Amino acid sequence: MLHAVVMAGGSGTRFWPQSRQQTPKQLLRLAGDRTMIQQTVDRCADWAAAENTWIVTNQIQAAKTAEQLPQLSAASILIEPAARNTAPCVGLAAVRLLHDDPEAIMFVMPADHVIQPQEAFAAAALKAAAIVEQDPRRLVLFGVTPTFPSTGYGYIERGSRISDSVPPVFEVAAFREKPKAEIAEEYLRAGSFYWNCGIFCWKARTILDLISQFEPEMGKSLEKIAESLRNGTSKEVIAQEFPLMKSISIDYAVLERANHVTVIEAPFLWDDVGSWLAVPRLNGTDPAGNSIDGLHCGIDTENCIIRTSDQHLIATLGVQNLIVVHTDDATLVADASQSERIKEILSQLDKSGRKAWL
Repeated sequence: MLHAVVMAGGSGTRFWPQSRQQTPKQLLRLAGDRTMIQQTVDRCADWAAAENTWIVTNQIQAAKTAEQLPQLSAASILIEPAARNTAPCVGLAAVRLLHDDPEAIMFVMPADHVIQPQEAFAAAALKAAAIVEQDPRRLVLFGVTPTFPSTGYGYIERGSRISDSVPPVFEVAAFREKPKAEIAEEYLRAGSFYWNCGIFCWKARTILDLISQFEPEMGKSLEKIAESLRNGTSKEVIAQEFPLMKSISIDYAVLERANHVTVIEAPFLWDDVGSWLAVPRLNGTDPAGNSIDGLHCGIDTENCIIRTSDQHLIATLGVQNLIVVHTDDATLVADASQSERIKEILSQLDKSGRKAWL
């Protein structure tokens, strides 16, 4: 049976001050009328029933996550007691799925991406599941065809083609780290590299076996959690074992070491909504290049991103290329070209003990 597993424990620091520890990026409405996590679950609804949809998050965000997804039961929201990257996250979900469904296929995705159109995504998910069903050894990834030489994404180098279908399916030849600009240019020219968008499909049993093979200590902890599910002590055992696991991505823990790793050329449009600069791209702009959400009055204002409420007016005069974000307790005014440095503000707030704004 095909299960949708949504990884939703991120902090989204680049979207401060709207994004906070209790309401990170995936719980915000950044593109469209629904929050990022709601859109993620919505696009799975055609092929994964509510009872086969799982969210992995943390204790701080669990209540608001459940509030935004009333169609899911409380049992569908798995809580990590500590931040341990994606390998323990995937392992915990795999253990839980196998408790209910020994033949479970996991379709794993982040909670904070924009993907369109939904129909293409659904078809791709079913294609990936069919590949795994036919060969349970397969670990299926999705690769996004690069549109520019990004230095912010990891890359997948494709190998031999293993299917004549559309979209094409390839063996993975290699994984490449986030490259320098000149290397990214080479990848773009080569035409055989994809952006690694962090969307995966595999048998739950297969990924657990591989975690145990490559990260045996993590495998032992996951087996203890599996046993605790059988005897009704899972809450206590997860609290004990999960924080002991190595903090490592599923890419490093398994994918870069395993055989039978496959990449499907993504037939959908994908955006990871990495910073405030993504908002104009996703929501469009007015004739002056401004992306406005909320009450605003502007004169000689160009290429600005402005976010506020319908009760608080932001007025701008003679400004360009600014990010202005107002919330009830904080306001950000930043040069748009400095958007990647917003996390420095959070670091400074943390060092000065002003945790109320984090």
